[in-house]
Amino acid sequence: MADGNDLISFIASMSGEGNLRVEENLGDGFVRLRVSEAERRQAKHDIQQVEDIVVEMLRNARDAGARSIYIATGKEEGVRTLLFIDDGSGVPEEMRERIFDARVTSKLESMKMDRWGVHGRGMALFSIRQNTLSSEVVASGLKLGSAFRVTVDTDALPERADQSTWPQTAKDEEGALSCVRGPHNIARAVCEFACEELHGCDVYLGSPTEIAATLYAHSLARVDTTRLLFIDSEDRLPVVDRLACASDAVEFIRIAASMGIDISERTAHRILGSSIAPLRSAASRLLREKSDTPNAPAQVDLSRDRRGLKIAEDDLAAFSRSMEREFSDLASRYYLTLARDPKIRVTRDRITVTFDIGKEET
Repeated sequence: MADGNDLISFIASMSGEGNLRVEENLGDGFVRLRVSEAERRQAKHDIQQVEDIVVEMLRNARDAGARSIYIATGKEEGVRTLLFIDDGSGVPEEMRERIFDARVTSKLESMKMDRWGVHGRGMALFSIRQNTLSSEVVASGLKLGSAFRVTVDTDALPERADQSTWPQTAKDEEGALSCVRGPHNIARAVCEFACEELHGCDVYLGSPTEIAATLYAHSLARVDTTRLLFIDSEDRLPVVDRLACASDAVEFIRIAASMGIDISERTAHRILGSSIAPLRSAASRLLREKSDTPNAPAQVDLSRDRRGLKIAEDDLAAFSRSMEREFSDLASRYYLTLARDPKIRVTRDRITVTFDIGKEET
């Protein structure tokens, strides 16, 4: 990790004669830097794996002044989808495409040094777009936060094979919390950022359904319901609070989609009915699990067969969705409805799928 002198030298070089300089002031806190052609080509190599995207997007939200960042992720048929929703300063309409251009970043005085080096808002967005299937601003507004969606072909840009394991943490000699064990996957990237910004940003990581439920619960707690009576469009609210405007499942689905979250009607009903609990932040989860860790190691059950079948969480989620789709044909013929997602149980030599039937809604 570089020290503070590197940041001073970096910013000085930005404005120095013959070095990196500002080519154009784009307004709203953004500038375009003047760099050599070789340096622009090198930018594509800043992103080496999916986890790099997560770190850079988290830094982007932090540098936009975000205090809460929500990450919804899932993988299907080799394509990883990442949705980043924050309560930062937002992106003006006219800048939604320009921020993905080469050399565009925030003004030099807003640069920040952290464990990953020097960073400014928007600094890595060009690199991310160059390495992904798509990168876009789904929803945003000046001072209203943002929703960015990134889709990645994991055959072209790799990711860690184990995406279900969360890291273990420990405190160093100075009492700072850090990740010490676990694969360097998306969860670890989030947790390392959460440890770095322990008192600055809250980060929530989960599936689209979990993030939608968390956003809804948080927005209800933040938004004065009497205020909603005088709002003719949810677009006037911060992105993270827009689901509070949903009066029924249809509205919930529409607003969620406008933020980049696609959910079914049944899922919307479950969220509105508070049957899906909101997530804890990554930092809260790490701190709680650390406090719950016993001093003595757990006893190992030698009689238990440890060679059982293990299936990645993403693959189980994709399998559950496919089972739900297949069930829908039968359900339509016999007027059935699922009470919850198909339950998948994996044992050493068996995979069991259970469909819990609920009453048909009228």
